[in-house]
Amino acid sequence: MTDTTSVAADQLKSVVERIERLEEDKQAIADDIKEVYGEAKGNGFDVGVLRKIIALRKKPADERAEEDAILELYLQALGMPG
Repeated sequence: MTDTTSVAADQLKSVVERIERLEEDKQAIADDIKEVYGEAKGNGFDVGVLRKIIALRKKPADERAEEDAILELYLQALGMPG
């Protein structure tokens, strides 16, 4: 291999190995999150509601307010109490 090809191959290998390590880290974190949800469930918390709370906390307040207003509008249109 030429020096350029060798350098490119080394860079490619480095990128692939970094991605693989990050994927392993991601799986470990996912396992930790699953464990925490399991603990919460064991303590009597509703995991589905906790997941919704986590999702809501990620959104800006104005986005949440807009979604709440649309939800309320849709519920009214269906004759459902809000």
